[in-house]
Amino acid sequence: MTSNPVHATSADSVAPPEGCGCPQGQALTSQVSRRTLLAGASALGAIGAVVGVAGPSAATQLAFAGTAYTGDTIVILSLRGGFDGLSAVAPVGDPAYAAARPTIAIPASRAIKLDGMFGLHPALAPLKPIWDAGGLAAVHAVGQVNPTRSHFEAMATMENAAPGSSVRTGWLDRMIGLSGPVSTFASAAVGSATTPQSMIGPNPEVAVRTVDSFALSGASTPAEAARWTTALSALYAGAPATLAAPAQATLGALSTMSPLKAAGYTPANGAAYPKGAVGDALRDLARLIKARVGLRAATIDVGNWDMHSGLGTSDNGWMFRQLTELGQALAAFNQDLGAQMGDVTLVTLSEFGRRVAQNGSGGLDHGHGNVSLVMGGGVRGGKVYGRWPGLAAANLDNGDLAGTTDYRTILAEALEQRARLSSSTVFPLLGPDRLGMFAAKA
Repeated sequence: MTSNPVHATSADSVAPPEGCGCPQGQALTSQVSRRTLLAGASALGAIGAVVGVAGPSAATQLAFAGTAYTGDTIVILSLRGGFDGLSAVAPVGDPAYAAARPTIAIPASRAIKLDGMFGLHPALAPLKPIWDAGGLAAVHAVGQVNPTRSHFEAMATMENAAPGSSVRTGWLDRMIGLSGPVSTFASAAVGSATTPQSMIGPNPEVAVRTVDSFALSGASTPAEAARWTTALSALYAGAPATLAAPAQATLGALSTMSPLKAAGYTPANGAAYPKGAVGDALRDLARLIKARVGLRAATIDVGNWDMHSGLGTSDNGWMFRQLTELGQALAAFNQDLGAQMGDVTLVTLSEFGRRVAQNGSGGLDHGHGNVSLVMGGGVRGGKVYGRWPGLAAANLDNGDLAGTTDYRTILAEALEQRARLSSSTVFPLLGPDRLGMFAAKA
């Protein structure tokens, strides 16, 4: 089964394509004729390629649904390329940590202490107040049941989230399918955005690069947009549902976005988002949540974490720059939403972690166990969850941090406690163990 993405041009405008499956960053035609429009609408079932693992760009996919849903907006912040959790939440209390990373380990004196074992990377300092207030937690030694060091295979398995079963849809599509009647919003991939594999399936979603650039291709003025809308509505008035539904849903999405664009946006509570992919995406996500457009789940994909060389130190370099933007963006998102963060649960995921020992290039090769950050109003925060296996040689998994918590355990508990959904269909064959890190939604 496939979802119904509508791809947009590289100029951030919506145009039904002649087909899908386009690589990230590839421009699509903005020339629309009756032939291409009808052909494109009939091809909307094709799924786009997975977001690139090493690029610095971000793509935002926003799954909209109707008003019956009363659970949290579940946000998945995917850190593509293999995020190094041992830098972000460093096990400074484990003597094997510094020994394995003589030049890139976070010194205990620089780490922001979380407990007797773990310290936060100093670049993530903006998150410490949220941690202290109980709105942020971490789960360490997170992994997959059948780990692989292949980016493509690991991402595909993580987003399917049904190992050992015959299920081929994405887990977020299965979640949306359980959450009640969905809205008429169609799928759309805007700019360089592509539909993630977690959304593969029969339910609709819309991909938005930015709210302000969400527009109909070729309509440079409101008058032109109105003429196009009238023409497209008439064109599909008598068409079969398989052709008409995607076009009508796209026009509905454009109609919803139009007043948001016209109103502009100023973050609340003095929040200041950093410039960059993750800051821009979270800013638009906050904007959509506040607009109450029916958002139930969202994914944001942020690349550039594949640090095989030149990772840097605790106060300079590649990892420091990446974490600086990440920490500032998450803190701004939390501040911007304010009380509405009580209806949001955000989880960071990455396809795998990095090796425990640094390589000769001052970087880290592909590994296994990792850390997930979890933020939201229903999080029992201020704690590192999960069983820490230790970094002594005898405790490693072929040189990697062992994965002692299946990442699906975090997501399943979030769905059960915060989305008010059963997780058994979304995560088939997953066991009953939970971490107790979420309060039940009132």
